[in-house]
Amino acid sequence: MASAQGASVAARGSAATGTGLVAATFASGVSQSAAGLLPLAPAARAVEAGLAVRLAFVVPALNEEDVIAGQVAEILAVAAQADLPVTVARVLVVDNGSTDQTAARAAAAGAEVISEPRRGYGRACWSGVAAAAGCDLIVLMDGDRSDQPAELPRLLAPLLAGEADLVIGSRTLGDAEPGSLTPQQRVGNRVAALLLRLLFGVRVTDIGPFRVIRRRDLLGLGMREMTYGWSVEMIARGARRGLRIKEVPVTYRKRAGGESKVSGTLRGSVRAGGRITATILRCWRDRR
Repeated sequence: MASAQGASVAARGSAATGTGLVAATFASGVSQSAAGLLPLAPAARAVEAGLAVRLAFVVPALNEEDVIAGQVAEILAVAAQADLPVTVARVLVVDNGSTDQTAARAAAAGAEVISEPRRGYGRACWSGVAAAAGCDLIVLMDGDRSDQPAELPRLLAPLLAGEADLVIGSRTLGDAEPGSLTPQQRVGNRVAALLLRLLFGVRVTDIGPFRVIRRRDLLGLGMREMTYGWSVEMIARGARRGLRIKEVPVTYRKRAGGESKVSGTLRGSVRAGGRITATILRCWRDRR
């Protein structure tokens, strides 16, 4: 379902070194940096060797017809940057059973559209990750145009430098536009962050959706949460598996249109908060 714009992104990836060579590099042992001092992560080794690191954007979307085309346009603008240290090979919008024109507008804007009619935020994310075969890195972000794709290099830097395995964009550390985070979101983030620190020893300030991780690492986490707890489960299971988790400050905007499925209503906020807390506790019980 990819349009001409989507095809141009894929073509940019195919013009670089073949995926098989990248995969072989990612599977190799730890090498040394040019200075011979610091071990490099697989992505960093690929960049140093001049190989193409293939990246897929995965954007879950439910009834986002007012904003999804703009979101895709911003992503494609980032993909076209000549100095981007990775190749954006896929832009996947996962339509999670929308009843409006989300899928059609995403496709018209240049995205590949994956249909996942079974409702659930985590299920939509997982379907996108599964569809991104052949890609080395996964970037996750919501389809409400609150996150800024232009800040992708900020998230990539620690991972490509071999300093992190999962990089999360923190709206708390960054610049959140007034009104973009509701009071219940801020409280929920604090509670989730506290539980993650107490139970898993990981220090985060936010469980925001904008993040980057190696696809193979994500597939290896054994993710089970198919609803709102997906993002926090990734942190909990990642910490349990020894992934290095790092936050970077990001800018967060008020959604450009539509209504939040989580913070738009008190009921939605309570349900999401309960699910997130239950997910953290289940991950803790699983590790005992």
